[in-house]
Amino acid sequence: NRRVTRRVLSIATFCFALVIGALVIMSSRRPSEEPKAPAATAAPAAPRPATPQPSAPAAEKPAAAPRSASRAPARAPAPDPAPAPAEAATELGTLRIETDVPGAQVFIDRQFIGTTPVTANNVKPGTHQVNLTAEGFDGIAQTIDVEPGPRDLMFRFREVRLDAALAVVHKHRIGSCEGRLVATADGIRYETANKDDGFTAPLADMETFLVDYQARNLRIRLRKGRQFNFTDPDDNADRLFVFHRDVERARQRLAQ
Repeated sequence: NRRVTRRVLSIATFCFALVIGALVIMSSRRPSEEPKAPAATAAPAAPRPATPQPSAPAAEKPAAAPRSASRAPARAPAPDPAPAPAEAATELGTLRIETDVPGAQVFIDRQFIGTTPVTANNVKPGTHQVNLTAEGFDGIAQTIDVEPGPRDLMFRFREVRLDAALAVVHKHRIGSCEGRLVATADGIRYETANKDDGFTAPLADMETFLVDYQARNLRIRLRKGRQFNFTDPDDNADRLFVFHRDVERARQRLAQ
C-alpha cells in the first residue's frame, strides 16, 4: 500500500509539473496587447447642394436697326495737336551798345553791364533805363523800349545835347512881359506873346550870359542886339541857376 501510494503521488506530482510547464510556455507565446487606436473624429457633414433657382428670362435684345442703303463716309482721324514751341531766345532782347568814347561804363536799370563795346543778353521786353558814364564827359541817361531780338545802340558823348526850358518874366524899363526861354544845341529863343520882345539866336551869338543868384535874375545880351533881364515868375533863383548851368556847359563844348 505504501508503494502504491508513493507511485500515485509521484505520478500526480509529475502530471502537475507538466501542466505548470505547459501553462508557462503558453503564456510566453501569447502576443502582447496592441495599443488601442484613438477614436476616429467624426468628419463634418458635407454641405447640402444649393437648390438651383429658376433663372430669370433673358431680356430680349432690341432688334438691330436696318442698315441704310448708303453708308455715311468715315471721318478722318483728327490730326495730333502741334507741340507747343519751346521758349525761343528771340523772345528776349539783345542789346549791342557802342559809344564814340571807348570804355564807357554801361548800366541797365542800375545794374552794371560792362564797358563799351558791350552786349547785353536776355533783356526782357519793355521799358528800361540806360545810363552811361565816361571820364571827362557828361553822363548819358536815356529810356529805351526793348523788343524781342537783337538791337544796336550808339551813344555819343562828344555830341552836344541840350534841351532846356524855363518860364520867365522879361522886365522892361517900364512894365514887363511873360514868356518862356528854350535852349537847344541849335540855339536859344524867347517865346512870348509880345512879338517885339521875342528872339532866336545861336548859342555862340550871346555876348553876355550871366546869372545873379542874389539878385535873382538872368542877363542875356545878343551880339549886335538888345539886352534882356529875365526873372523867375515865382522869384525862384534855383531855376535860373540850373538853366544857366546847362546852357553854359553846352556853349563851352560847342566852342571846343
